[in-house]
Amino acid sequence: MDEIPDGIAIIPGATSPVADYQFFQSNDFLYFTGVEAPDAWLVVDGVNRESTLFLTLDEHDARGAGIPAELALNPEGFTGIEHALPVEQLDTFLEDIGRRSGVFYLSQRPEELHRMNTNEVHGAFQRTVTDNPMDGRLTRELQLVTRLEQRYPDVEVRDCFRTIQVLRKVKSPAEVALTREAAQIGVRAHLEFMRSTEVGMPERALAALFEFVSKREGAQELAYETIIMAGEHHPWGHYHRHDHTLENGDLIILDAGPDYAYYNADISTTFPANGTFTPEQRELYELGLGIRQVCLDNYRAGTTFHAVGQKVQEWLVANGYDDTEDRFRGLIRWGCYNHPIGMATHDVMASITGPDEPLEPGFIFACDINMPQTGTLGIRIEDTVVITEDGYENLSTGLPRTVQEIETVMREPGLLQKIGR
Repeated sequence: MDEIPDGIAIIPGATSPVADYQFFQSNDFLYFTGVEAPDAWLVVDGVNRESTLFLTLDEHDARGAGIPAELALNPEGFTGIEHALPVEQLDTFLEDIGRRSGVFYLSQRPEELHRMNTNEVHGAFQRTVTDNPMDGRLTRELQLVTRLEQRYPDVEVRDCFRTIQVLRKVKSPAEVALTREAAQIGVRAHLEFMRSTEVGMPERALAALFEFVSKREGAQELAYETIIMAGEHHPWGHYHRHDHTLENGDLIILDAGPDYAYYNADISTTFPANGTFTPEQRELYELGLGIRQVCLDNYRAGTTFHAVGQKVQEWLVANGYDDTEDRFRGLIRWGCYNHPIGMATHDVMASITGPDEPLEPGFIFACDINMPQTGTLGIRIEDTVVITEDGYENLSTGLPRTVQEIETVMREPGLLQKIGR
């Protein structure tokens, strides 16, 4: 409301699925309302400093969709939002308030649905739809801008995309708690995946196992399609066809995380298919593990990723590595930071100015040591980390990370061995 003192913000919720899929709310709408009902709208009035929720469902619809009936019966009391109206009154409401305020704010990037990042969806839409000469359709948001300008010609429509992203950047204690739970579910799923890994195991079975364990432990969905890179698929950073059968000598990168209550975790582990690292695999892995520890030892509020990267550079030189190698360049520049994490795995990034920006408590991100190699050898060690008042917390703690710890865990029987293939 402080950012829109001269108008209102219109925040549309996700629409009902057009096929037989589970409904998931759009992230921005859920962030402001906590409401999972489809086809809902929120209007935030920055002039009068109050909000109005527009709903379509009645008690019967709510119960049938697994939505608390109280949302339909007493939406103001259930949500804490000042006003609630049927969605049929939205047009009249906007017409009336438009005459008084004169400014409508709307995020003009594509809505962020399940497994999406709004910036990435924006780029994909431009390439394949909006700027495609054989297509040219507008996104829902841009179509809404056009519709608002046509229906309310005296109103100015402005973009509030960046404002919303800045609000979502630093997480509250409640958001950190949800991300911690997501990360710990991910830890348990990674452990079961590692235990079940063996030569001759199809990746498809292991991917199904990861999803099963995540949902058994409370995840509502996966944060993103499980990435398994082994054998010739190592050079492709997001390979998820699951079409390889593990072979002796394969070094596996598992990049996978769950979605718990709309908050995501991003975790990567690296381990050998046969349960024992070769000397070459061990050397590369322990190099990455050493870099990771330097980063974790230096994350704290007030420092910068650039400063952490300088510590990485000093460690590499002290341990006899050529710090000018291409594989170290990004790790040094960004202190092994890769991207923010939150309601999207690659969370909102509009207000990150660069590696010299001081870190704030509540900022959650991926500490990602990713060193792809040519051929079939590469490693990725990735944790979900939050900056705290007195340092950092590794939300994905509990994974075996040393070579000895990994080899010990992989000697334990996994779920797939217990049930048989």
